[in-house]
Amino acid sequence: MANVKLFNFRGTATEIESSDARSDKSHLLRLLKTFEESDGGWFWATNAQGMLTYLSQSVADLYGKKLSSLLGTSFVDLFSSPDANTPARERLPIVFSRQTNFDKLTLQTAKHENPRWWDVSGRVHLTAGGGFDGYSGFAVDITERLASSKSASKLAMFDPLTDLPNRLNMSSYLEEHLGSGRPCAVLMLDLDRFKAINDTLGHAAGDALLKQVAKRLFNVIKEKEKIFRLGGDEFQIVLPGRKDPEDLCQIADDIISSLSQPYSIDGTRCVIGASIGVAICPQDGREQVDLMRKADLALYAAKSSGRGCSRFYSNNLLKLADDRRLLEEDLRDALAKNELSLYYQPQVSTDTETVTGVEALIRWNHPKRGPISPALFIPIAEEANLIDNLGAWIIRKACEDAALWPGNMRVAVNISPIQFANPALPAIVTSALASSELLPGRLELELTEGVFLAEGDETDEMFAKLKTLGVRLALDDFGTGYSSLSYLKTAPFDKIKIDQSFVRDATQPGSRNRAIIAAIVALAGALEMETTAEGIETLDQLELMRKLGVSHIQGYVYSKAISNETLHEKLEDGKWGISPSGPARHRSHRRSMFRKAAAILDGHYHPVLVRNLSETGALIEGLSEMAIGTPIILDLGDGQLETATVRRKLGNAHGIEFGKMLVSDGEGSFETSRRITAYMLAKNGLSGAAQSGQSKVWDPSGQITVETLADILGLMLPPDSPSASFEQMDMRVSPGSEPALTRDISEKFRAIFSAANPLQNLLLRNSGSNSQVQLKEEEWERLKQAVEESHNPQLKNIIALVVLTGARFQELLTATWDDIDLERRVWTVRAIPPNDAHLVHFPLTALDIFDALPRTPNSNFIIINPRTKKPYNSVFGSWDAARKKVGLDNVSIHDLRKSIKKTW
Repeated sequence: MANVKLFNFRGTATEIESSDARSDKSHLLRLLKTFEESDGGWFWATNAQGMLTYLSQSVADLYGKKLSSLLGTSFVDLFSSPDANTPARERLPIVFSRQTNFDKLTLQTAKHENPRWWDVSGRVHLTAGGGFDGYSGFAVDITERLASSKSASKLAMFDPLTDLPNRLNMSSYLEEHLGSGRPCAVLMLDLDRFKAINDTLGHAAGDALLKQVAKRLFNVIKEKEKIFRLGGDEFQIVLPGRKDPEDLCQIADDIISSLSQPYSIDGTRCVIGASIGVAICPQDGREQVDLMRKADLALYAAKSSGRGCSRFYSNNLLKLADDRRLLEEDLRDALAKNELSLYYQPQVSTDTETVTGVEALIRWNHPKRGPISPALFIPIAEEANLIDNLGAWIIRKACEDAALWPGNMRVAVNISPIQFANPALPAIVTSALASSELLPGRLELELTEGVFLAEGDETDEMFAKLKTLGVRLALDDFGTGYSSLSYLKTAPFDKIKIDQSFVRDATQPGSRNRAIIAAIVALAGALEMETTAEGIETLDQLELMRKLGVSHIQGYVYSKAISNETLHEKLEDGKWGISPSGPARHRSHRRSMFRKAAAILDGHYHPVLVRNLSETGALIEGLSEMAIGTPIILDLGDGQLETATVRRKLGNAHGIEFGKMLVSDGEGSFETSRRITAYMLAKNGLSGAAQSGQSKVWDPSGQITVETLADILGLMLPPDSPSASFEQMDMRVSPGSEPALTRDISEKFRAIFSAANPLQNLLLRNSGSNSQVQLKEEEWERLKQAVEESHNPQLKNIIALVVLTGARFQELLTATWDDIDLERRVWTVRAIPPNDAHLVHFPLTALDIFDALPRTPNSNFIIINPRTKKPYNSVFGSWDAARKKVGLDNVSIHDLRKSIKKTW
């Protein structure tokens, strides 16, 4: 029997005995049929023109067609057309035209709702004469393998939680655009208060919050490929082609505004914020590493400025970073060089006014820089992993000092969350107590709520170990953290320290801090804990703390922190009694200075001298007399512009209140919370005027008002009435200033202020007139308070003038300064039907009110809205709201002028 040749797809022939050929061929056909039926692949064949002559049934089933309808059609039509990125050598029509073998050509099924991918291979068939006779081949399904590969690629380039591009993707994207030579902006974004949400509500809630953040970022930027999640709560936005600072500033503001809106996570309302640092190519750098570093420095500056703002990179930020690095290097050697010391601030019993304990506070006297604030070097120590060594030294030194003090006074030491997480802390405390022989009950460890962030058995074990030693534990900065009440259920604290942020404004009218402090005291009492109020500086604060039942006081009202030597002298007999001293009332912290600045007013830049500066206002010299209520914009230089309103006239100086409070600059002074970009300054003709020292025309047309400019720059105008914190700010210049400003102006100031708030001291009684409505004294007091609290700042002046002059409401609203003769105290009241024109002689008390009313060159009316410089149109509405507030709906303004005796 003749031999038989079998050909495989690689064209290799196998010659076998004919007796076995039929058996092997049958076996091979079964294997091929099994392969076809497995849905893992299929076979095909074409003629020389590329038309199908054979096709597995599974392909016809895939397309939902009869096999006979596909035979005779083009093999190429089974697959999707290649996209523009597919190389020509991999395009099926071109491959077919070569009439050569091919392997694993990746193709996708055409026009199918569930497209599949195939590795297609083919072998050439030749005629007996050696001519091309078509192809035969097979295809293998690679859909799942390809999807897995794409998924892995996506995981490498995209954040699986938010589906945003990740850090690796960002690096590639940024490098590509930096290489083009075009401008490019990088916005580095960090979420504020996210860690608190993550730690209190759990990681699942934190993940849900991050997803919402990603959506909000997309709503602002509109292009997903430009938004990157770097990890944690850090995001980055790359904006190719953007370099306009004004444009970028607006984008940053939009992002911060959007991300600061409340979120809902599983029914819980959450509020976070965002800080943004901006760097721009090419001016801030052309290399990716350089640009990223500078954006990060700008972000750090934004966070240091109080968060919730954006900062652009500037060269001084690099200098600050270098200074911080040098300071870190010096701090590493400070202990060895004996540059660190401990000072002690007394904690005084409110019952006995004796010192029961002190808090140890570290001080660093740098050999070149002098004293350095702990607020500056403690964060550096934490970031540089120096806090454990520093903290251990503080514990040992405090115990050594306290062991030598007469009596049994306690010493408190602050423990950072990093120290608390160190398993060696109990051993460190034990060693310090043993070597100093200090009784454990005299050592008090002050812990902030940050120690609870790492919830778990380790936290409970650390508390148990410390209490076993016999030391006392105090919860510091209570109420400023995350979930204080839940901590108090289990943590064995002996004392709660009320943070000074609650104390600072507790004496202000309408402050809720008083109620919060009262609740803390009640809670501490129920849990048998002591309370200490921190930061008490004034006598009114001290008196309030006593009334609220706070057991201990710490603050300047008793003593600043003193050296160990001084403390020894105070404790000669083992006890130290202190009498309180200090200002009667709380006022904003201020700093006396001589600082050049400029004020924008009436289309001009005017050079001014800032004498006092606080977070709420300033005392400035250099402007001609301005009326109370005049708005200005103060330029402190370097893009620091802030709106302000003249509140007081003090000799040749003016006391102004800022539209937005300044923030600490970390060096004992203040700066604006946001800086205007150099582009915006130049665009509006504001560049360099603050340091010029000369008056300069800003708006030659005179058409742009201070209010308009504030709107252009995105600044907030001050309220119509001064804030409580500004009211209590001491505007007097410190001793040592120029004689012209050191004279006693307190009496004049009080007179002006009383006139600006005339109802404060106005006492009116029922005159028993023929009016139909008679007000009782109690009713008048309620009405007076409602008028003073009105949102309309002029209502109190109008009511007082109605009472003191007997004028009608309408007569006041139409009166002008031309009608008033202040020297003779005569008011020519205009004729308003049915009345005739007449003269009114007003008393001195009314003169004080007229003298304090705000004036403006743009309006001659006496009663104007300080903001709009126009007469009020809503006075009747304000009066109506005030009387209804206290249930005196039946009292009209005319009843006041008829039935109430005018007594000042």
